[in-house]
Amino acid sequence: MGAALPPSVLPLRIGRRTLWRFERPLVGRRLTLEEGLSGRLPALDPLPGGAAGYRLTALPADCVAALGETWPSLRVFVRQRYRRGYAALDMDFETYLAGFSSGSRSTLKRKVRRLGALDVRDFRTPDEIAAFHRDARVISARSYQELQLDAGLPDGAEALAAMQALAARDSVRGWILYVDGRPASYLHAPAEGDTLIYAHLGYDPEFAELSPGTVLQFEVMRQLMAERRFRRFDFTEGDGRHKRLWATGAIDCVDLLLLRPTAANLFAGHLLNGFDGAVALAKRAAAALRLERVVRPLMR
Repeated sequence: MGAALPPSVLPLRIGRRTLWRFERPLVGRRLTLEEGLSGRLPALDPLPGGAAGYRLTALPADCVAALGETWPSLRVFVRQRYRRGYAALDMDFETYLAGFSSGSRSTLKRKVRRLGALDVRDFRTPDEIAAFHRDARVISARSYQELQLDAGLPDGAEALAAMQALAARDSVRGWILYVDGRPASYLHAPAEGDTLIYAHLGYDPEFAELSPGTVLQFEVMRQLMAERRFRRFDFTEGDGRHKRLWATGAIDCVDLLLLRPTAANLFAGHLLNGFDGAVALAKRAAAALRLERVVRPLMR
């Protein structure tokens, strides 16, 4: 008999606040960017006996209909929809910048010039990654990502050993922007094949007015396009202004649950869907109300 499948947490959230959590034994499967670009339904291993179903992340939205045909005994519950942005790295940096609006190019270059001579260091070997981890943790401990989103750079000997193992295979990059010799912003990007993943990032709020994250991303993209070691930079799940700015393409994706139709699973799936739908409706209503408050005085 195989080991019991650890439970996956399925939260009911409003913004960053979690109101309640379900726990179901799910088989997790996150699609790589290469799989997403293929547009094909991924191969899934058979469900173990104790599993409630699958938890699929970053599945191309066009594949959802095929799930019902491929897995007719399971029920589909879509949790969220978003665009997964990525940047092609097989081009000249100036050609890449030419794809930005003139206003965005001007703003980016102004922010870079404001810092003068940039001190951006890249880290890739096991010894270099140890130095990166030390200085990046200084930034992460003070960053918004760690303090408010619980998404900081992992700490401890085990996390460092995992990063160094990737470095030994040339499968990770780290960058730090230093300002007056002090670490101001970092980016950690492990690799899946020839794709780098936008995994952990942050900046010290003391340097916020210098836009250190934007300046670092600018230099990172320049270095990667000069190096030509990797083909793509994956901005991963979710959307945002920063990702949209730097991406050269995107895939419409969904995160979903594919569940056995037991009473407990169906209850959890329908409750999660209903809750997510109610939150989305409330957000649209709030946005409409804000718009009305702006427009109504203009119409008088």
